[in-house]
Amino acid sequence: MLTILGFVMIATFLVLIMMKKMSPMAALVLIPALFCVLVGQGAHLGDYVLKGIGDLAPTAAMLMFAIIYFGVMIDVGLFDPVVRGILKFCKADPVRVVVGTALLAAIVSLDGDGSTTFMITVSALYPLYKRLKMSLVVMTGVAATANGVMNTLPWGGPTARAATALKLDAGDIFVPMIPALAVGLVAVFALAYVLGRRERKRLGVLTLGDTRVVTEGADERESEQVLVGAGAVGTAGGPRASGGAGTGTGSGVAPSAVGPQDAGDAGLQTLDPHRATLRPKLYWFNAALTVALLTLLILQALPIPVLFLLGAALALTVNFPHMKDQKARVAAHAENVLNVSGMVFAAAVFTGVLTGTGMVEHMARWLVSGIPDALGPHMGIVTGVLSIPLTYFMSNDGFYFGIVPILAEAGAAHGVAPVEIARASLVGQALHMSSPLVPAVYVLVGMAKVEFGDHTKFTVKWAALTSLVVLGAGLLFGIL
Repeated sequence: MLTILGFVMIATFLVLIMMKKMSPMAALVLIPALFCVLVGQGAHLGDYVLKGIGDLAPTAAMLMFAIIYFGVMIDVGLFDPVVRGILKFCKADPVRVVVGTALLAAIVSLDGDGSTTFMITVSALYPLYKRLKMSLVVMTGVAATANGVMNTLPWGGPTARAATALKLDAGDIFVPMIPALAVGLVAVFALAYVLGRRERKRLGVLTLGDTRVVTEGADERESEQVLVGAGAVGTAGGPRASGGAGTGTGSGVAPSAVGPQDAGDAGLQTLDPHRATLRPKLYWFNAALTVALLTLLILQALPIPVLFLLGAALALTVNFPHMKDQKARVAAHAENVLNVSGMVFAAAVFTGVLTGTGMVEHMARWLVSGIPDALGPHMGIVTGVLSIPLTYFMSNDGFYFGIVPILAEAGAAHGVAPVEIARASLVGQALHMSSPLVPAVYVLVGMAKVEFGDHTKFTVKWAALTSLVVLGAGLLFGIL
């Protein structure tokens, strides 16, 4: 009964948010509360919720202070060169923009933290997507999938969990998987190219022109990228006919793609070269502070929430020494902090009930018991296939500490080495990063102003396909 109710609870949650019948936050709280009562454990709901909150509180704290830290770094201009570089590469071509999204997300993912990746990627590219009228779910989908593949880095979390659960060396798990993961990353770039072609066909290609803008209080002139009119790409390379599909304008240019920057769109403020929060004289200090923070994060010198707490406090104090300015910066990022931390604590209700009632354990054992004996010698493949849905429907902790040991035990009975099971368990990470139980995904959709249900409907199929590519590459190379 617990097995059935567990699957029904998850399915109910996904259907309701994808159909937009409930907000993700409400669904994460009310649906598990209802099912907790249905399984006859309503009296223990408070205990389950508090346990879930306790487990996720460090993650919520990390995200709160990470948002403040990287928000301040964006405010002071640390990432402006990255933004300019990406814009220069993209040239307002939708194909280049989407490929640039995958590239930027993959590079920033080297720090091992999904929330950091999404904050930087969205901050850099959201203005361009808005200006070109490109689909924002393309941005969130590509960024999440690229980050999912890169999330398998030893300091990213899943590999370390698999190594801990099976008492293995993280290097023995990760290094042999590099070729398969590299193929997965190539698949992400191929996906970005295909999706970019779709966007180009829908919108056409715009060109970037330069206008000279005088920087306030300085003689030096700075070039600001402004989108100017261009024709859409057609069969003859000429402009799209008036009234053509896609933009509703005769030139094939999105209505908001031409003209001055829309000051009412907060997302475009991140590229304003004249914003009052810029601190050019402190650029190298901020760069050094960020490199030091990420280095300490990778080395795990201190707990991640503590590192971001210290980093945020130091960044605010040095860049904005006046109390009024510090309060203004915190207030500027308060909406993102509240949305993300609120979603994390709501997810704590879901995970707390799922774990506390025993649903996760029953679901896991049912799945393992359903594996035919004939598949025993192929438990590596079975683990890889199961990792795709299971890492989506549950947290990494639940999967790697609750299910992977069971799969490894079943594989050992048929001569399959635990390290092979551990490698196969990484296959589903491309999809995992879009799971409703991953706090970082709420940073992504929140900053991109995308409905979580829309992101889910768009991304799941592409991320699952990427995971299957990694699995296929692992089999081809003899890794699994």
